[in-house]
Amino acid sequence: MKVLVAEDDPHMRRGIEEILEGEGYQVVAVADGEAAVEAYRSHAPDFVCLDIMMPKLNGYDVCRVIRRSSATVPIMFLSAKSEEVDKVLGLELGADDYVMKPFGVKEFAARVRAICRRALRTAPAHEVSQFILHDLTVLPAELRARRGDQLVELSLREVRLLRCFFEHPGQALDRDRLFAAGWGHKAYPNSRTLDQHISKLRKKVELDPTSPRIIQTVHGLGYRYEPTGL
Repeated sequence: MKVLVAEDDPHMRRGIEEILEGEGYQVVAVADGEAAVEAYRSHAPDFVCLDIMMPKLNGYDVCRVIRRSSATVPIMFLSAKSEEVDKVLGLELGADDYVMKPFGVKEFAARVRAICRRALRTAPAHEVSQFILHDLTVLPAELRARRGDQLVELSLREVRLLRCFFEHPGQALDRDRLFAAGWGHKAYPNSRTLDQHISKLRKKVELDPTSPRIIQTVHGLGYRYEPTGL
């Protein structure tokens, strides 16, 4: 999914980019309202994060422009303001959420996942259908997995990696294949980045991360999912 971020503070903008990129989203970042409108028209993002107080056009005006062309693209307002009237106005303009600055990384990522779950439910059925890895049922449209009564929160990148394993059962997947699945063909993270993500993912989806059954290491190459019976 592609996310447009409009935030005039460079440190805040980069911080938001890092959070979203870490979750697996493609980010288009701009510093003012006019650039946000241009980026929306040229990039057709799946999700929009708008600061309210921006140069040239404020976030409310950008939201009005976006809503004239799309009633469904998710929009999140970011603001340091705390007056209730600002929240009401933002929601009346069609925003899906309103996040106050400063905010924590985990809180922001959770709010983004909540909005993206709603967006993913409207995607084509073949993109959101659930799939099973051993005793784990992955629910892409919810950015979650389920094992019995236990729910596991997943990022978009983690869902993509798990789907790649599911679609290539028994195959040893090299790092290039996994990078393409999780980061896209134009991204070139280093091997350490992949290993760190796999380690984090194992802690979420494996019953025993020290003896993984879903994501097995193929020494010298990459990783493999070995279904029961293969």
